[in-house]
Amino acid sequence: MATKKIVVLISGSGTNLQAIIDKLHKQPLDGQQTEIVAVISNKADVFGLQRASEAAITDVVVASKGSASREAYDLLLADEIDKHQPDLIILAGFMRILSTEFVNKYLGKMINIHPSLLPKYPGINTHQRAIDAGDEVHGATVHFVTPELDSGPTVLQAKVPVFSDDSAEDLRERVLTQEHQIYPLVAQWFLAGRLTMHGSEAILDGSVLPENGYAAD
Repeated sequence: MATKKIVVLISGSGTNLQAIIDKLHKQPLDGQQTEIVAVISNKADVFGLQRASEAAITDVVVASKGSASREAYDLLLADEIDKHQPDLIILAGFMRILSTEFVNKYLGKMINIHPSLLPKYPGINTHQRAIDAGDEVHGATVHFVTPELDSGPTVLQAKVPVFSDDSAEDLRERVLTQEHQIYPLVAQWFLAGRLTMHGSEAILDGSVLPENGYAAD
């Protein structure tokens, strides 16, 4: 049975990593098998590495602290990724801005999940920003990674309500529940050959997805 290989990049506790492990690691997919061949963190001693170890997945630290430059770090990271020859690279809470050269090297085979309904709220502190803006709806977006931060073609979005008494943590937990559902699903689409990126567009089952992805209202 052929194997579709995944590398996951993390920086923290790895809740999305766990969802991906549970739903994709060594699972059958259209006559093939999906396998997470490595979990790479830019920080040592994060819980996500323990999650990988407990699942008997190779876990590697490519430490970013003290790196001379973003480009120098990304060369080290790419060297490690290339050892595993992945079909798909998944950013799961990887808290680094990647260089243009790095992104272009893996363009079309690297996905990210962002905790907002992009194009709203790229960057950080998305939940508090949604509350401060008085939004009634918030959510998460799975997208292809392109050189411009949080701006690659959207594949899938999940929406959650924002309640008047929500704290940022309340909203974060509600969004995370949805993230754990939609992120493995998008990865499955890609690994099954159903999802590709062409230029600035995401293509699912031969059809161009709209700007806000498959879950468009």
